[in-house]
Amino acid sequence: MTDTPEITDSHCHLDFPDFEGQLDDIIARAEGAGVTRMVTICTKLSQEPNVRAIAEAYAPVFYAAGTHPMSAASEPLASVEELVALSGHPKFVGIGETGLDYHYTAESARVQQTSLRIHIEAARRTGLPLIIHARAADDDMARILTEEHGNGAYDCVMHCFSSGAGLARAALDLGFYLSMSGIAAFPKSQDLRDIFAAAPVDRILVETDAPYLAPPPHRGKRNEPAFTAHTARVGADVFGMDYPEFAARTQANFDRLFSKVTAHRAAA
Repeated sequence: MTDTPEITDSHCHLDFPDFEGQLDDIIARAEGAGVTRMVTICTKLSQEPNVRAIAEAYAPVFYAAGTHPMSAASEPLASVEELVALSGHPKFVGIGETGLDYHYTAESARVQQTSLRIHIEAARRTGLPLIIHARAADDDMARILTEEHGNGAYDCVMHCFSSGAGLARAALDLGFYLSMSGIAAFPKSQDLRDIFAAAPVDRILVETDAPYLAPPPHRGKRNEPAFTAHTARVGADVFGMDYPEFAARTQANFDRLFSKVTAHRAAA
C-alpha cells in the first residue's frame, strides 16, 4: 500500500515513437507517482489499432480516438458511424482529440470545422466525452461548441487548456471541463493559472499531453504520465488546496466525465 494520492493522466500519447519499447517502465513509474489511470489518445484513425492494442495490454490504460485538427486535411474525413463503431470497445472512453488549430494549419479551417462537427455528433450519439484541442481559434471554437450544444447536449473537456478567458467561460457555461497540462506549471503562465483559479474546481482535470510539455522540473525533456503529479501539485496551489484534497477532486471530476472508465474498472 502507498499513501501517494491517486490521480489520472487524462490525456497522453503512449503510441508515439518517444515511448517505443519502454511502456512497461513508463507505466510502472506512473503508478509509482500515484498516476493509476491514463487515457492514451489516437490522433489519426489509421493508427487506432495500435492505440487500442496498448489499452488492451495495460490495465491502467484506456483510450480515445479521433482526427487531430492539424491532420484534418491530410487524413480521410472520419464519419460519425466510424466513431460510433469504435466506441463499442470496452476501453474506448472518449471521442477525439478533435478541434481547431489555426496557429499551424489555418489554411484548413473549413475542413477542421467540418471534422469537429462530425466528432461532436459522435460524442452526442455515444454519450462519451468530446476531447478538444484549441489553438488560436477561440472565437470559432466558442461559436461552434455553443451552436452544437444547442442542437443537443454533449460532454466535453478542453484538453491542455491554454486559450483565453473568453473561451474558458464559454466552455464552463456549457458545463464542460478544463484540463491542466504542464503549460499551467510554467513560470510565465500566471495569466493561465488565473483563468484556472476563476473556474470551479469541480470542472478541472489534469494531464500531461506526453511526450510534450513536460512541467518543471522536467521542462525541455520528454514528458511522461508520471509527471502529471507535478502539474497537479501546481493545481493544488492554484486552488489553495492541499495536494491530497486536490488530487481527490480531480479524480472525482474524471470519474464523472469519463464514467465508462469507472464502470469498466468496477466490472473488472
